[in-house]
Amino acid sequence: MERHVLTLDETTCRRRTSVKWRAHGEDVLPMWVAEMDVLPAPSVAEEMERITRDGDFGYPVPADYLESVARWYRDAGAPADPGRMRLVPDVMTGVQAAIAALTDPGDPVYVTVPVYPPFHSVVRAAGRQLVAVPLTPTGRLDVPALSRHFAGDPGRGAVLLSNPHNPTGTVPTATELASLAETARTHGVGIISDEVHAPLVLPGASFTSITAIPAAERALAVLSAAKGWNLAGLKAAAVLAGPGSAGSLTGVPEDLGHHASHVAMRVQSAALDDGRDWLADLVADLDANRSLLQELLADLPSALWSPGEATYLAWLDLRGTGLGEDPAAALLGRGRLALNSGLPFGAGEGFARLNFAASPEVLQEGVRRLASVAGA
Repeated sequence: MERHVLTLDETTCRRRTSVKWRAHGEDVLPMWVAEMDVLPAPSVAEEMERITRDGDFGYPVPADYLESVARWYRDAGAPADPGRMRLVPDVMTGVQAAIAALTDPGDPVYVTVPVYPPFHSVVRAAGRQLVAVPLTPTGRLDVPALSRHFAGDPGRGAVLLSNPHNPTGTVPTATELASLAETARTHGVGIISDEVHAPLVLPGASFTSITAIPAAERALAVLSAAKGWNLAGLKAAAVLAGPGSAGSLTGVPEDLGHHASHVAMRVQSAALDDGRDWLADLVADLDANRSLLQELLADLPSALWSPGEATYLAWLDLRGTGLGEDPAAALLGRGRLALNSGLPFGAGEGFARLNFAASPEVLQEGVRRLASVAGA
């Protein structure tokens, strides 16, 4: 299948100076950190050109950016009002601020493992108790297990969601989120939802924001265009509350917005408002790569993968390869292939995360290197 966006060759990508391409030697193929091998959306490139042409490098005005975020959420089926938002510098700063707003020092914060490693560190940095609750064997929210934990310490803490989930790529359904919200409300537990991957839901699934769930009165969501449009170096994000949870927002300091970048906000607004066609092409390419990766791994039975419903991240079960609890280390050393180790995600012994947001040729070479080690 022809690709529209994921077309860059390795030589072109190696001209980049970001961490993806600089962390390892030039003989290593990097398929690890969440950066896509794409050129920017036309609306993004045009806004960057305008900013440079006009010398528009001043201090930020939040209103336009928050309205762009609100429009994106409304189009995704979630009620959104800029008056129920806070501007923050980036997603993880927003998550930490939400933790501080919904919990007290020493409270439990429940994370659904395996999950994005900064979830673990941000909970500890906030002075809260990290409580890891495994996903189901199919990578979905285990609401009964979470409910049992809530019941053991009622009236305290919050659950921190990755929606869509990183690294498994699962997308919680509206029914799953409603069930979680009901039990969280019963036990007085807040909900924080990192929704940065929401623009990257693939065909076959649909995104539901926690802010669209009526029972989630103590819920906050965090969104940025950083992942959907590959803008990690342009930092801005928003914390938002649903119609019934505006009170949860009062503990998020307004002055955090002073640390967001004006340039980032302008460019992200251009992406959110005018980059939808580019995003549609990207999602189609990722869907094609998801199928290609599934085909390539079919010839490598020691590498198991349940294709996700969103993101460009593949959570590979490599326990059958004989490469030990950290197969990413062996793949780097022996195959010159850089994947994310599963260990920092929690419950990730024998797993690795692969980034398939690349051209088909790069993806094929990555799997060839994987097979050279894991299939040996």
